[in-house]
Amino acid sequence: MHKINKSTKKRLRFAILVVTLIVFFLGYRLIRVQVIEGADYKRGAMQQWTKAIDLKSDRGIIYDRKGRKLAVNVTSFTIWASPSDVKNPEEAAMRLQPILQLDSSEILASLKRESSVVKLKQWITREEAEMVRELGIGGISIVDDNKRYYPFGNFASYILGFTDIDNNGLYGIERVYDQYLTGVPGVWVKATDRDNRQLPYGSEKIHNPENGTSVILTIDETIQGFAEEAAQEALEKNQAKSVSIIVMDPVTGEVLAMANKPDYDPNNPRKSLNEELNNQWESLPFEEQQQKWYEMWRNYAINDIYEPGSTFKIVTAAAALEEGTANLNSHYYCNGFIRDIPGVVLRCSSWYDPHGDQDFARAFSNSCNVAFVNMARELGTEKMYEYIKAFGFGEVTGIDLLGEQRGIIPSGTASIREVNLATLSYGHGIAVTPIQMINAISVIGNGGNLMTPHIVKGLADSDGNVVKLFEPELRRQVISETTTNELLDMLELTVLEGTGRKAYVPGYRIGGKTGTAQKIIDGRYVDGKYISSFGGLAPVDDPQVAVLVIVDEPTGIYYGGTVAGPPAASVIESTLKYLEVPRKYTDEELKATKETVIVPDVRNISINRAGKELTDLDLKYTTEYEDFNTDTMVLNQYPSPGEEVTKGSIIDLYLENGSSNPVLSSEDINNSN
Repeated sequence: MHKINKSTKKRLRFAILVVTLIVFFLGYRLIRVQVIEGADYKRGAMQQWTKAIDLKSDRGIIYDRKGRKLAVNVTSFTIWASPSDVKNPEEAAMRLQPILQLDSSEILASLKRESSVVKLKQWITREEAEMVRELGIGGISIVDDNKRYYPFGNFASYILGFTDIDNNGLYGIERVYDQYLTGVPGVWVKATDRDNRQLPYGSEKIHNPENGTSVILTIDETIQGFAEEAAQEALEKNQAKSVSIIVMDPVTGEVLAMANKPDYDPNNPRKSLNEELNNQWESLPFEEQQQKWYEMWRNYAINDIYEPGSTFKIVTAAAALEEGTANLNSHYYCNGFIRDIPGVVLRCSSWYDPHGDQDFARAFSNSCNVAFVNMARELGTEKMYEYIKAFGFGEVTGIDLLGEQRGIIPSGTASIREVNLATLSYGHGIAVTPIQMINAISVIGNGGNLMTPHIVKGLADSDGNVVKLFEPELRRQVISETTTNELLDMLELTVLEGTGRKAYVPGYRIGGKTGTAQKIIDGRYVDGKYISSFGGLAPVDDPQVAVLVIVDEPTGIYYGGTVAGPPAASVIESTLKYLEVPRKYTDEELKATKETVIVPDVRNISINRAGKELTDLDLKYTTEYEDFNTDTMVLNQYPSPGEEVTKGSIIDLYLENGSSNPVLSSEDINNSN
């Protein structure tokens, strides 16, 4: 027998070892691939031979409190392409161009991309989608999509906000409640080969999307309409920079309307409604255009601050009454000036015709600066600061909209000097937001409670069934019900006989306070720029609405009573009628509605004589100037001579020195009113 030598045995052992190692390695790799990493490889394979197209979920509807749709979805279509399935990209691009209204080179570039799926165009109409389908181009898919649509255009745009091209909320309720409105998207899955061609026998699955939750606002579409109409009229009549009107339920803190003018259309949020502005913006660099958009989207009612002027006197009066440092029997003597503050002389709004001795209620309705300075002095710095904070100034209200400002108040009592305490008493040296101001006014209308204002009432499912309601939120009690009742009576007196007479509506008991404040820009008061305001409650015997009107930079006459009072009266009257609040006419009102008088011609006579003629006919009058005397001549009047009006109506008188340099009168005044 042939004997195997040692060297052969060694080679044989080596070969067996090598084969064993190879088998072991291959076995290990097989186990690793099939078992240990099997799930990963399977996932990778699935990713290679499948492609997925997102299916958008229906965004939740935004309703008003009565179920009227303010933001909806409209059916549109999106054109997708699978580049590897398009056999002749050049021809396809040429045929698609007239329908999609895109540059053919742009379409061609998309069709030649190394990608499994490419979006050619989003939000095309049904007619356009049918035209694309009739072309029969392989590799072109049409997918149902939804586009956000605001059926009332620019209506309530600052509340609703808008979405981007992918239906993501960007501003307003669309942004704040985006997580509820969005829903869960679905997916369309297809099986493809190596070159991304759909496999003829491959599986195809559609995972349906879950629709978003709908949002129910506290806004009432009808009341919002009243506010929008009044704001637009005030903007145009006064040639103002902007106008904001807020209507709130003082008991619950629910915002019934929030109108800002000028505004924008959320269906096309990057275009102003003013075509002249659009033409100006087109020539600007993109960064500057963006800045213009951001300015246009600002919600003045919560994003901007202003000096409230005399409307803030409500806080001073409330604090004095609540702390007992004053009462309805307190008397204040006005000689027109405060002269005992070192280095400063402060004047009353009626410095040229001082109020003299007056009780608390009359001082309030007269809006007497001298009286309010003395109220603040008696109250003291610490208590004054305490009530400023208690009414919610210097902190956000918590309303469910983005970008709310805190306002500006003194950092503490140590920073409030004697002159600061004096000017704070009548609303200067402090900056507030409109939403803070109306929330503070609402305290007077609900028995003394500070509420958290809110603009969303609840959530609903896709069928419109309510799934969640948001209850009113009490923050704290600020003053007693006794104090609020006293303030309501004084607010009514202000409308009946004081600076707020132009907010008066026969048959309704309305209470309110006017305000006129010089604007501060870059830390300095600016001559000729004012903010006029009126804040009120109605009816005072059972407050159901609080209304705040802010007119920014009115042209010409700028007094709160004249500029902001009429739109407030319009909104209050329309709202109370809509809420079916019955009118309760007093005997005097009933008599006035039956008795009319012809307006006399008081032009070109002295203010002293004109006032006597009007008073003798049971007519009231107002003049918006303070630099005059009894011999100053009346240049014009409104209503015009010869018009028939009811007794008790107010006649506006324009004086000879007023057209060039209007200043403030006893009706509606300077640094306080």
